[in-house]
Amino acid sequence: MLGNMGGSDALLEVRDLMKHFSVPGGLVRSVDGVSFSIRAGETLGLVGESGCGKTTTGRTIVRLYEPTAGSIFFQGQELTHLTQAQMLPWRKKIQMIFQDPYASLNPRMTVSDIVMEPMVIHKVPKDERADRVRRLLTLVGLNSEHGNRYPHEFSGGQRQRIGIARALAVEPDFIVCDEPISALDVSIQAQIVNTLEDLQRELGLTYLFIAHDLSMVKHISDRVAVMYLGDIVELAESSELYTNPLHPYTRSLLSAIPVPDPDLSDSRHRIVLEGEIPSPLNPPSGCKFHTRCSCAEDACRVETPGMTDRGDGHFVACLKA
Repeated sequence: MLGNMGGSDALLEVRDLMKHFSVPGGLVRSVDGVSFSIRAGETLGLVGESGCGKTTTGRTIVRLYEPTAGSIFFQGQELTHLTQAQMLPWRKKIQMIFQDPYASLNPRMTVSDIVMEPMVIHKVPKDERADRVRRLLTLVGLNSEHGNRYPHEFSGGQRQRIGIARALAVEPDFIVCDEPISALDVSIQAQIVNTLEDLQRELGLTYLFIAHDLSMVKHISDRVAVMYLGDIVELAESSELYTNPLHPYTRSLLSAIPVPDPDLSDSRHRIVLEGEIPSPLNPPSGCKFHTRCSCAEDACRVETPGMTDRGDGHFVACLKA
């Protein structure tokens, strides 16, 4: 079953998840039947072009968006139909790091108040809060005295560390990392990823790591899922996906990763996709990728490929793989 792509010991399991938005002219099918699972302690990378539905998937999992259809299971409990009040104890276990460290922090609150806010909501004893804030700031690589300052006094990388500290405030098990490095300077990105890895080892965290930088995803992820126009088209162990990509879309994405060696870069075959991503208002019939795929045949325009296991947990949705 596709929901078990990750094993029976899944911490999080998503089955046929859909999120559609009503807009003038019809429905935007942002997430269109996604299934995967994540084992405790692992990192699943979720990659794809902008607009493919990665962020919507993450926000729907944490119930910032209400799912249109499908199921979300966490530690065996289905969360899909819980009210927001019933979700409150589960929000201690499931947190999110947002993409934009400038927009996601309240400029009128001190760093201490920002990190402490989840503790107030979840009724952490008052006498524990200040000490926990200091420990968290130190844990994410900031000075404990920074708690009295405001977000505008910090760099982008430091602000993202504040966001990470806030996500850790109620000691979650699972964190959705929604492109946590894309808004940061390249020189800072590796530092933030290293911090996330250190925290994962120290605290036993599980991540869904959403990104479009495939080289960074390879570095942090145990497995990688590739998303296109609301669907997952390939999922495999990180090393397997990067050495043996089966879907034409995955091969194109990997061919675009910059290589620091000029000679090696010149010898690589760059797969350039033609055309624009189709509108999620009116996705193509059959395989959604067929309009940009050089391998497409008549069957691809009619038949929607299901995810099939090609061995060793390497799943792909392609009639020609």
